[in-house]
Amino acid sequence: MSAPAELSVVVPLKWEDDGEAEDLTAYLRFLAGVVHEVVVVDGSPKALFDGHAELWRGTGVRHIPPDRAAACANGKVAGIRTGVTAATREKVVIADDDVRYDEPSLGHVSRLLDGAHLVRPQNYFDPAPWHAVWDTGRTLLNRSVGQDYPGTFGLRRSALLGIGGYDGNTLFENLELVRTVRAAGGTEVLATGLYVRRLPPRASRFWSQRPRQAYDDTAQPARMALFLSLLPLTGVAALRSPGLVAAGAGAVVLLAEAGRRRAGGRDVFPARASLGAPFWVLERAVCAWPSFAAWLTGRGVPYAGSRLTTAAHSPRLLRRSRAGTLSLRPAGGGEPDLLVRAVAEGADG
Repeated sequence: MSAPAELSVVVPLKWEDDGEAEDLTAYLRFLAGVVHEVVVVDGSPKALFDGHAELWRGTGVRHIPPDRAAACANGKVAGIRTGVTAATREKVVIADDDVRYDEPSLGHVSRLLDGAHLVRPQNYFDPAPWHAVWDTGRTLLNRSVGQDYPGTFGLRRSALLGIGGYDGNTLFENLELVRTVRAAGGTEVLATGLYVRRLPPRASRFWSQRPRQAYDDTAQPARMALFLSLLPLTGVAALRSPGLVAAGAGAVVLLAEAGRRRAGGRDVFPARASLGAPFWVLERAVCAWPSFAAWLTGRGVPYAGSRLTTAAHSPRLLRRSRAGTLSLRPAGGGEPDLLVRAVAEGADG
């Protein structure tokens, strides 16, 4: 059995139109030919859901609605809960509907899951229109100081079910998943050099995501404090010496370029993304203030018809309820192994 054939792939989606249906259908057909099963958890309105059922009939895709028992404010988490429960393989890849794996990357995730509860690959945009390049600045800066948060993870089914899932009433659901698995004693592999293609959003959606993504930083207080300080500091620097502002922008470019060069990133990230990173920093510095005000007043941000006030729970809070609930066993069963948090820098890490 090949490594991809050991996988279940779960794709949660909730569409308001079918503009991307043809491309997704071709991708689902590819997945169905290389992995054990593909589970699409479709929270779209009934008319679209019925159309998808007809479109994907005979493709080998399991097309199901979200389980009512998994209902929560964040529909993506409801889809993941439903899909992972429905999966029949221990190794599961969860991926947004705009993520595009190939067979080698699926095989790599499968192999990494032999020694981990959670695998975090790295997404990159292809094609890369201007707004995707803009957002790539965020990715590069995240890589330069730590790790980015992709739209896909590999995980052990037994691990997610063993900890009872994760809170679906949070906005930054990827951070909540990572923190919950870690709090339970889980092993995470940071696959920095495992690149998985992602389609860019429409420009209109890109703009609508700006306030929501800035609100995510309320779950990371030091990061939020940094961005809140940038506008006042930039204003003071501009009054005293415009050269300080230019030097600061240059430092951001260098930091982003360090992230681009990490683990072979130059092969997938365009150089212009490093040059544009200061514009993303300025955007986040502006959006941080209304996001902080929304958090401070308890208003939260709108998301899919509801308002979410919690970006993600703190590691300390999660450790109180999750500590020591996971041990690492081989994918096929057996005795527990030593828990080690691994970092995979390259494609063979």
